[in-house]
Amino acid sequence: MRVAIYTLGCKVNQYETQALETELLRRGHTLLPFEGEADAYLINTCTVTAVSDKKSRQMIRQARKRAPGAVVAVCGCYAQTNPQALENLNVDLIWGNKDRIALLDQIEALAIQGRPQRPAVQVDNILRCHEFEHLPAGGLEGRTRAMLKVEDGCTNFCSYCIIPYARGPVRSLPREEAAAEAVRLAQAGYQELVITGIEISSWGTEFRDGSALIDLIETVCHAAPALRVRLGSLEPRTITEEFCRRASTLPNLCPHFHLSLQSGCDATLARMRRKYDTNRYYESVVSLRDAFDRPGITTDLIVGFPGETEDEFAQTLEFLARCRFSGLHIFPYSRRTGTPAANLEGQLSHREKENRVHRAAAAAKALEHVWLSGWVGETLPVLFETGQDGIWQGHTSNYILVSAPGEGLHNQIHPVHITGLAADGLTGRLQG
Repeated sequence: MRVAIYTLGCKVNQYETQALETELLRRGHTLLPFEGEADAYLINTCTVTAVSDKKSRQMIRQARKRAPGAVVAVCGCYAQTNPQALENLNVDLIWGNKDRIALLDQIEALAIQGRPQRPAVQVDNILRCHEFEHLPAGGLEGRTRAMLKVEDGCTNFCSYCIIPYARGPVRSLPREEAAAEAVRLAQAGYQELVITGIEISSWGTEFRDGSALIDLIETVCHAAPALRVRLGSLEPRTITEEFCRRASTLPNLCPHFHLSLQSGCDATLARMRRKYDTNRYYESVVSLRDAFDRPGITTDLIVGFPGETEDEFAQTLEFLARCRFSGLHIFPYSRRTGTPAANLEGQLSHREKENRVHRAAAAAKALEHVWLSGWVGETLPVLFETGQDGIWQGHTSNYILVSAPGEGLHNQIHPVHITGLAADGLTGRLQG
C-alpha cells in the first residue's frame, strides 16, 4: 500500500508514529507525504486542547477529500477519549492507545476487504491497561536524533488535563530493554537519544522496588556512552539532591532540563492540583544550576486558567523572571470536558486568554534574549541536523539552535564559535 500518516501532539505521539512507519516499511509498504494520494491514511491524534481536536478533524476531512476510496484510520488520544465525535466523519477505523501493531493489521485487512459501511471501533478501557507496549525506537533514515519511549500513562490527574483518561496508568520500559535499545540506536548511527514518555518522572513506580528515573538515566548513558542523551519533560519533584549528584557525573547527559511549571502563582497551582508550590519549583531550578554549568532550563506555561486574576498572572510573570528560563512553551487554558477545571467558576474569555499569551510571550522573548546573548563569543559543540543553501542548523547540548555555514554537516557534531544572535537562536562559524 501507499500509506500517509499525519501526527499531532507530543513527542510520544511522534515516537509512536515513527515506530509505525518503521513497521510499515518492514512490511513492504510505501510512505507518502500526507498531501499525496494514498491507499490508506492514518491520523495520530492529540486531545490536549480544543485546537488539537479541531486540527484532527480537519486532517480527517482532508484525507477523505483527497482520496475518496482510501482507508482512513484514526488513532491516538482524541480517538481514545471521544470516539463518538469521529464516527460521523466518514472514517473507516477508530483505534485507541493500545496494540498499535494490531492497528496496522486492521488497516491492511480493510485495504483488501474494502471500506466498511460503518467505522470499526477498537477503543478499550485504557484505565485498566497495565502493560507497557514496546515499540521499536528510532526513526527513519536521515534523522539525527532518535526517541526512546520509556514510559506511558499518568496518574497525576491535574484538574485541567485529559491525558490520564487518554493514556491510562503508569507503565514503564524495563532498564535492561532501554539499555539494549540505546546500544542498537548508537550502532545505527544516531548521535542523540531523547528519553521520552507521557510522564517520565514516574518511570518505574509500578515496579515497587525503589526504582527511580535517575536509575534509568544512568543505565542508558552507560550503555551508549557515545550518544548524547536528552531528557523529556520532568516534574519538579524529580530534581532532588541525589538526582543532581548522580546526573552531573554523566558526561553524555545533555544539560537541558524541561521542568513543567504551568503557573508561577501558588493559588493557581493549587486550583490546577499541581503537586508543588513555587518554593519547591525554585529549589529545583537552583539545584540544577548548582550541579550543572549553565544548563538550559525550559518550561510550559498555561495562562488564563479559571479564576486567574490579574494579580495572579502578575505573580507568574515575576516568577518567570526569577527563574530566568532559557525558553518557554505558552498555552492559553483549554476547557476539556470531563476534567474538574471545566466546571470551575471564573472561566476567562478567549480575548483575555490571548492577551495574557501575548504578554507572557513578550516576557519569554526577553528572557531568551538574555540567555542567548550570554553565549556570544563562546565555542559550543553543535549536532547539525538540516542544511539549506550552504547554511546548516543544529542544537547544542543545552538545546540552543545554532546556524553556521558549511557543507555536508548532517548528523555530525562540530565545535562552533558563536558570533551573534539570530531570529531563532545563534549564529556562528565552524572551528577547526
